[in-house]
Amino acid sequence: MAGEGLTSFSQLASLAAKYMNVRSLLITIVVAFLSIGVMDFLIHGILLKETYAATASLWRPELEMKAKMPFMLLGQFLFAVAFTLIFAASVAEKRSLSCSMKYAAMIGLLYIANNCMMYSVALYPGSLVLKWCLASFVQVMVLGFVVHKVYKVSAR
Repeated sequence: MAGEGLTSFSQLASLAAKYMNVRSLLITIVVAFLSIGVMDFLIHGILLKETYAATASLWRPELEMKAKMPFMLLGQFLFAVAFTLIFAASVAEKRSLSCSMKYAAMIGLLYIANNCMMYSVALYPGSLVLKWCLASFVQVMVLGFVVHKVYKVSAR
């Protein structure tokens, strides 16, 4: 029984190695993660800084946020992994910037959908949610371009 799971995992790893360029995949995940970090800093640390200050009652105190930063980094990393894996598995082989941008736009719509749902249950100002929607859409479009340029399909 225990061997079956390991066999399934090894089969999955073998398929991934066969159909994906693992080295390029890992490099692209790192680049995507760093890109997300830089863009999040620009969006949230600079562009929305005044908005966040004006809505301070909605957020954790700064020291508490800093203490929870590992969770933010984990979330950014997991997003980079998922974005890149889905791209590599379903879009990369086409090597079309148009397809990459369509993929990124669909992920952007997921972001917007989540922001709309959060607006319905949380006390976020509508203007902030709109800014999040616009910024996150632009962010994933940039990420789609970056991942498109960095990931190289394996030669079979």
